Amino acid sequence: MCIETDVLVIGCGIAGAAAALGLAQDQKRRVLVVTRAPSPEESNTRYAQGGIVGRGPEDSAELLAQDIKSAGGQRCLPDAVRILVEEGPEVLNRVLIEGAEVQFKREKEGSLAYAREGGHSTRRILHVGDTTGHAIAGALIHQLKQLPNVTLWTDVTAVDLITSAHHDQDPLALYAPVQCYGAYILDVKERTVHRVLARATVLATGGLGRIYRHTTNPEGARGDGLAMAYRAGAHVINAEYVQFHPTTLAVPGAENFLISEALRGEGAHLYTPDGRHFMEQYSPEWGDLAPRDIVARAIHTEMITHGYPYVFLDVATHGNANSIRERFPTIYTTCRDAGIEITTEPIPVVPAAHYFCGGVRVDEWGRTTVEHLYAVGEVSCTGVHGANRLASTSLLEGLVWGDRAARDIASRSDLEVVSKDRIPPWEDVGNHREPDPALIHRDRRTIQDTMWLYVGLARNTHRLARALNDLDHLSNVIERFYRGTRLNDELIGLRNMVQAARIITQAAWHNRSSCGTHYREDAQEHNGPATYDHNEPHWKQGIEF
Repeated sequence: MCIETDVLVIGCGIAGAAAALGLAQDQKRRVLVVTRAPSPEESNTRYAQGGIVGRGPEDSAELLAQDIKSAGGQRCLPDAVRILVEEGPEVLNRVLIEGAEVQFKREKEGSLAYAREGGHSTRRILHVGDTTGHAIAGALIHQLKQLPNVTLWTDVTAVDLITSAHHDQDPLALYAPVQCYGAYILDVKERTVHRVLARATVLATGGLGRIYRHTTNPEGARGDGLAMAYRAGAHVINAEYVQFHPTTLAVPGAENFLISEALRGEGAHLYTPDGRHFMEQYSPEWGDLAPRDIVARAIHTEMITHGYPYVFLDVATHGNANSIRERFPTIYTTCRDAGIEITTEPIPVVPAAHYFCGGVRVDEWGRTTVEHLYAVGEVSCTGVHGANRLASTSLLEGLVWGDRAARDIASRSDLEVVSKDRIPPWEDVGNHREPDPALIHRDRRTIQDTMWLYVGLARNTHRLARALNDLDHLSNVIERFYRGTRLNDELIGLRNMVQAARIITQAAWHNRSSCGTHYREDAQEHNGPATYDHNEPHWKQGIEF
């Protein structure tokens, strides 16, 4: 089947939903939103706990910009930060408060209530208890479902982007800049791949935390969008900057449940199992409110140095039981179900992969280096986050750039749907052998263990060299597996996982300095490059195996 639409949006978290809502304002424009999840509400956005950055009563655009740049190791793109801090409050009010009617917490007199989180110099975080992402995702999807010109297609997986360089049967297309025509989409239930052709394509596929052993991310965060864009020829930058959330629940079976940074914003402190408060040693200025990269490495160092299986986060002594249960109902319930009563005892926590600060390079309108291809949200790199994301800025970034991408697409008259006669149907070259789930599981675990041990919180030359060697071999094995087996969602995800892992590891190898979330134990004093050539052979890069 060949489907034609005006705009294809791949992913429906806050960024994809904001783009779709903006595009759907013109009722003649057809918008197709696809997601691999059974429910469109399921996305990275749904799991965001802490909140979204607003404009607090004692706040200003200049103060927020200063905090963003400080957290980002002064590697944030100034123009991108300016867009976020200046446009953010208006877009948040228009899209989320007035449009989607998200019920953010308010003070008794009716004004918006603002919380504070680590790295923020004032209270500016809007929240819905500790289920902010869930509330935002539900409200946005509810709006999309009311629009007759928006189609939500669930249980489908994007296999690859369709581009002029790779798929156009017109031989002269090779001489023009690479252009995206849409994507090949697998219907997971029918096991059939369809051509979806669009005037413009918006990647909003979220993050890649699942390539690590420990992560706060949901199952779908496998780096799908990053891998597809890379294969299409899009420019990727800042891929070494993977943020680890410092505090996830360290209880067997808890799946690294995220313990929001907002707890530390409300006064919680970190302690070692023997009762030592250690954060002043690592950040005298901020203490427990230090940016995430500092806190995560501090916990990691304490665990490695002293052999602790975890450290403790204590909120019990800094708030009464009722206020804790009211502010953090999901955290309270989850911890209680895991046997931890947070109103009377500390929470055992460990770091886990959380947010990808790099991604597909985009400009101020979300345009990638591939024509007619946009990227918004975590899959993209606007430059806002630099080397480390400031807490609760990601939801606002996704909202602002989703809205901006929609406005840019709507303003363009040069977008046309390519003729379906020029794009061949998907060719299934496999022998229809079903994918072996044992092989997929084993290869996935190998990727996750390799990234956690060698490309995690602390990196060095020998670990990265080993990771590159192992991932290159595994990539070849997986590609042969992929080519000779009938497609399913797990196999597509496995191929994308190893691709994303190689991109991050190569970036980490090239950048021999330490900054933000990229910490090299053998760092050189000079600053390494932020961009790199993915296609340069490893032997030219001087890697010793």
